[in-house]
This record gives sequence, structure tokens and C-alpha cells, in this order.
Amino acid sequence: MAENVSAQVAIDRLITGNKRFVAGSLKNGLKGPGRRPDLTGGQKPFAIILACADSRVAPELIFDQTLGDLFVIRVAGNVNGTEVLASIEYAVAALGVRLVVVTGHQSCGAVGAAVKGGRVTDHISRLVHAIEPSVIEARQKDGDVVENAIRINAQRTARILVESSATLTQEVAEGGLQVLPGYYSLETGVVEIGDL
Repeated sequence: MAENVSAQVAIDRLITGNKRFVAGSLKNGLKGPGRRPDLTGGQKPFAIILACADSRVAPELIFDQTLGDLFVIRVAGNVNGTEVLASIEYAVAALGVRLVVVTGHQSCGAVGAAVKGGRVTDHISRLVHAIEPSVIEARQKDGDVVENAIRINAQRTARILVESSATLTQEVAEGGLQVLPGYYSLETGVVEIGDL
């Protein structure tokens, strides 16, 4: 099992793993089956990744990590919700994770739907509604509205997570927890973490 590490060490591990992914030299995926026995007694992931449910975005692969390394939450548009926030609070409070990365990605369909507007069906409207403030802000910037909204949405979600949780607010204020936005390029495979 991975040990609890600082947010900076976790960022460094994610970036190093992403560089291996981009270079096509994955090394951790093959360790999965051999790690299963070590994980039956518990987990100690070193980072929390809130990512889109898009099938092209697989956090364990793009960061070249294996079973037990990442606490992954996936929802279309990487938006916040009660269950998402509760899952993150659990990983921070009970598992001692010091880093949350909200990872948006190039060509996100959920953000694209919010930019397109119009009528959406059933529960999809909740996703679109959660993303709309990012779209409004993106329309005020130069460049591609969808790509700007994807980055803004990751930044906004990271901020909302902290603002919505007394647990996360306290952990960030005490300096032990970082909640950062991220952006994954489908074209290059590179993940940016932090200032987008």
C-alpha cells in the first residue's frame, strides 16, 4: 500500500507517472494483480482524482498508477455533488489523502452540451446546470468557448469543493490539503495540474 504523502509529493508522483504515459513506457499497470493481496486489509491512496466519466479518461492509466494508488471519483463533467463531496471528505478524513485533483479534459461532451444549450433530457439537465456558470465565464474570454469552459469548470469545481465542505476548508487552511484543477489533453496525453 502507498503511504500517506504530502500534496507536493503526490503532485510529483502524478506528473512523473503522466510523463511515462505520454512516453508510452507504462510500468505500474502490470503490478495490479500482484498488489491485490496487499490491499485486502485496507487502502492508502496518495491522491484523489475527480475526473470525467468519459471512456477516454482513465486516471490510473494517464497517471500510470496501479491498484490502491488513487482514490478515483468519476462523473460526467467532473462536477460536484453530494456523493462526490462525501467521497472526497472520506478519503481526506479517514484515509489521510493530502491532494485532490479535479481533472477536466479536452473535448468534454458534458461541457460541450452546456455550451450548446437547448433542451436536455431528464437528469442530464443537472449536469448542464452545474456547468453553466463556467460557460458564462468562458464566453467572456478569447479563444474556444468549450475549451475555456472545460478549464474554468475544473477550477470552479475545485473551489466549490473546498467552499462546500467544512472538513476540506479546515484541511486546506491548516496547510495539509491541496485541491487543484487539472486538464488532460486527449491529443498529447499530457495532464496539467494547478494554474490553468
